[in-house]
Amino acid sequence: MSLQNLVGRTLERVAPDRASVARMLAAAERNLADAALAALSAENRFDAAYKAIMQCAMVALRAHGYRTLTSQPGHHQTALQTLPLTIGLSSERLIVLDALRKQRNLADYEGNPIAAGTLTECVAEAKRLHADVKAWLKSNKPELS
Repeated sequence: MSLQNLVGRTLERVAPDRASVARMLAAAERNLADAALAALSAENRFDAAYKAIMQCAMVALRAHGYRTLTSQPGHHQTALQTLPLTIGLSSERLIVLDALRKQRNLADYEGNPIAAGTLTECVAEAKRLHADVKAWLKSNKPELS
């Protein structure tokens, strides 16, 4: 699979630009801050951390000149599954992120509660991915960081 092969099916081409990358990273940082608020429910904290993960995945795509077609089903899955191509994420980490995506779906669409351990893992993975994307940008696309 290549990113270009997904154009028209799950991705579209866009011009990468520093302003959009900065906005998405700032949004991820706000969501990470919200995920740390003990006054929020576990579900809302999890949702904020998961949102930060998605925003980081979108930044990685944008840096390569792509974005997901949000009108198509599965755009969250696409954003995550392209991370090995965009920033070299390991398959082991991708499995963890995809499990968090599935947990998010169960929480949002089935009302399943979020366990404390799942929340902790999601927040940790969101922080880690945020740091990884920022480091990748600095090393590979400094004009966008």
